[in-house]
Amino acid sequence: MKIPTPNFWPAARTGQRWLVQAKRRETLIDGHRMVYLEKGSPTAGGPTVLLLHGFAAMKENWALWLQRLPDHWHILVPDLPGFGESDYQSSARYRYEDQALRLKDWLASLAVSDVHIAGSSMGGAIAAVLAHKMAPASLTLLNSAGIPEYPDVDINAPFKSDRDQLLIPRDWAGVYRMFNSVGNGKPTAMGVAMTGLLGPDLLGRSDALRHIFDDMLADALAPARYLGADTPPLQVQWGDRDVITPTRCVDWFRNATPDADIRLFRNVGHLPMLESPGLSARALAGFVERHSGRH
Repeated sequence: MKIPTPNFWPAARTGQRWLVQAKRRETLIDGHRMVYLEKGSPTAGGPTVLLLHGFAAMKENWALWLQRLPDHWHILVPDLPGFGESDYQSSARYRYEDQALRLKDWLASLAVSDVHIAGSSMGGAIAAVLAHKMAPASLTLLNSAGIPEYPDVDINAPFKSDRDQLLIPRDWAGVYRMFNSVGNGKPTAMGVAMTGLLGPDLLGRSDALRHIFDDMLADALAPARYLGADTPPLQVQWGDRDVITPTRCVDWFRNATPDADIRLFRNVGHLPMLESPGLSARALAGFVERHSGRH
């Protein structure tokens, strides 16, 4: 008889929300129940900051930032449709464009102003498309997906990727490999802990993750169409040990968006907000404050 693996993540998620002093909210967008965290409230002259997580991740990825970002900010942190506590629908599309349109409609319903967007990995790709559709006060991309690795890439050509072998775990060994690869590539105590905590949840999502990954590949470099001279004030944060979105992507930004504020973090992998939360949060805070109040 197979003994079911206990899933401690729902209880841990609740405890984490209490620690960061955020409120859990629900809304309905494009037929999806979307769950999000809200910290603070809109104020005159204060920024609203939207944080978008990456593939196979969730809103809780931003917990260390929520403890460090300025208390007077209004911060929105959704589980993107298809992930976390939000709904996944097998009949829906999850391309970057589709997700960006969902978020645009949601933000319009909140009537917020002075919006700043930050996104990690897949969330960065969605953030770049969303910024084109709504012109926020600023845009920050952390190790963003959807960025060409070489200058001569045809951004409209069919795109192939082997990252699914790493990002869609099929067994416990795959979960462990994923958590240790998204960092600087070295096994860590945190990687072991996250494997045990999130493994049951991830292994139950394999089919959904495959669907969403394939949708992302269908227009994989869409963000590159929109990043350029008309991009809002842009900050790029990148870990120099990333094995998923390598640092040569940063060279593309230097050519396409020469005015971008580029921060390259030493000995950091794919997730600066988890691996170097203090440094990366301070970089965002300074950038947002410089551009706040313009919308």
